[in-house]
Amino acid sequence: LAWLLALCSFIPIMTAATRVVQIPLGALPEDSLRLAVSLPAFFLHAAAGLLFGLLGPLQFVRSLRRRYGAAHRWAGRAFVLAGAVLALSGLALLLRVESIATGLLDAARGVFGVALALALLLGVASARARDMPRHRAWMIRAYAIGMGTGPVGLVLFPLYLITGEPPTGVLTDVVVVGTWLSSIALGEWVVRRLAKPAPRPRVA
Repeated sequence: LAWLLALCSFIPIMTAATRVVQIPLGALPEDSLRLAVSLPAFFLHAAAGLLFGLLGPLQFVRSLRRRYGAAHRWAGRAFVLAGAVLALSGLALLLRVESIATGLLDAARGVFGVALALALLLGVASARARDMPRHRAWMIRAYAIGMGTGPVGLVLFPLYLITGEPPTGVLTDVVVVGTWLSSIALGEWVVRRLAKPAPRPRVA
């Protein structure tokens, strides 16, 4: 199921990679210039999102975990650190940058930022307790929260190409929050699917 997680995170990963290049060059598009009032937090948010998005699917591949256990643990530490920076920088941007969204989306950003940090903490606590199934479940949930806005680009990006301006308004924010919740629900479905015991072979 790692491919499914990677597919959902493709758009935010590409967006984060673009921002990581644009911010140092001072080449931000006009619709992102307002975020320049907190440029360090914006850059950290993009860089952390890029690392978090790339490491996530690799961490969930069972064959890689078994074959490269030490690398998996070190990558896991980087994954958690990137997720923590992603959550904290996102909350910092929410507090410092003037919002052009509705209260619904701003509230969702705050809630999901806190939820991401909490899921990471629970995942780390489970790993320390040697409860690997619970650890894996919380890390999948953290990834689903952190990359939750990915699929919304499939809806809003075509509108952006047509109009030349980023979609805004109540309906747009409802779509964003709904997509975010759908990604979290998908993560929970993956968790429950992986938790199902493998069927026993029939005895002839």
